[in-house]
Amino acid sequence: MKATHSREKDDSFVQIKWIILSRIVFAIILIVSCLVFSSGENLSFFLQPFLSLYNIAAGILILSILYLVWLNKFKKHLMLAYFQTIADTFIVTAIIFVTGSYDSIFTFLYLVVIIYTSMVLLHKGSLMIATISCLQYGILIELEYYKVITPFFGQVYFSSAINESHIIYRIIIFILACFAVAILSGLLALQLKGAKQDLKMVQEHLKRVEKMAAMDEMISGIAHEIKNPLASLSGSIQLLQDDTRPGSYEDKLMQIILRETDRLKTIVNDIHLFAKPRTDNAREIKIATVIEETVSLFLNDPEQNKKIDLNMNLDQDGYVFMDPSHLSQILWNLLKNAAQAINGYGQINIQLKSSRNNRVYLIIEDTGIGIGQKDASHVFDPFFTTKPAGTGLGLSIIHRLIDTYNGVIDFESTPGKGTVFNVFFNGASSGGK
Repeated sequence: MKATHSREKDDSFVQIKWIILSRIVFAIILIVSCLVFSSGENLSFFLQPFLSLYNIAAGILILSILYLVWLNKFKKHLMLAYFQTIADTFIVTAIIFVTGSYDSIFTFLYLVVIIYTSMVLLHKGSLMIATISCLQYGILIELEYYKVITPFFGQVYFSSAINESHIIYRIIIFILACFAVAILSGLLALQLKGAKQDLKMVQEHLKRVEKMAAMDEMISGIAHEIKNPLASLSGSIQLLQDDTRPGSYEDKLMQIILRETDRLKTIVNDIHLFAKPRTDNAREIKIATVIEETVSLFLNDPEQNKKIDLNMNLDQDGYVFMDPSHLSQILWNLLKNAAQAINGYGQINIQLKSSRNNRVYLIIEDTGIGIGQKDASHVFDPFFTTKPAGTGLGLSIIHRLIDTYNGVIDFESTPGKGTVFNVFFNGASSGGK
């Protein structure tokens, strides 16, 4: 979680910074426009509404400076984003009020605020700002229409010149426009965020693939050279054991040797799988079914059953084209790593969802000890392990298998809180039908 969380934090920092800078530019343009207009019309620079607009622009500049200080000194960027976007709606309302309310040409500024809110706060934030904008604009127009507030700098009340139905019609159109922009910009912002996350996952994945590619031939050659003498060693020991008295000192030593040779065989087989995964048995499979079967086997282990609370939320429509045994191995290793990261009692959450772009997303989250920043860049490296009895090939093999089927894997981790592994596969086109 830490890696992605920090990336999202950096993204929001940059977005908020650009919005603040854009606000400063707008304030400067507002001041310059007032000066140019008043000069062109031979009006005093200090007449209304120019003086009020200067004050509003000055207020925007002061707030922008405070926002920049907040942004750089404090960590609560989300609170800053909400605060400044809500404040902007009041600034827009003030600008509209001093420039004619109903006749003001600046109502579009509400839409601008809604759009850039969706960039930072997504659809929820944009809908909130749309609601606040509609309330402020509607209240302003209604209060002036019913003469509760006086028009700015002595303007004539418009209630006598405009029918009430026109006012209601104008407010309804404005509300529809605000919510239409909020919904569309929110959807676009969500899609953009998802695309950015996918792009970052792919970039990180490709970096690791390039790094592993340099090792493939060497690792495969080493495994091949080890396999033959290992088989000869194992066979010779078994022959010697036949002539050794059971339970003797020599017999015990030979059992140790055989056990360790079996372990070496497993490592060599893992190396072969890492270097050259075979896809001969690939077929279209329903991924939810394989997950349920693997989880059932995993929970049959009494040790896991006692310490793990496992929750699943699976989309039953996801299909992928791959070897079922490879998918089971990926799931098993991810579940085993998640369980081993949990000290005492913990939780593992599995989520499977399909997207419209024919991708299947698998998310496995645990509440374990997490991955330290020092180890985060090496977790997929062959033979890298933090476990005393580990070979360091589990996640490397997972990475290679996923890449073999054109999938992508990435993770997010917060030390002390847990880890989330995100995997996406290309969905099978026929959808299992």
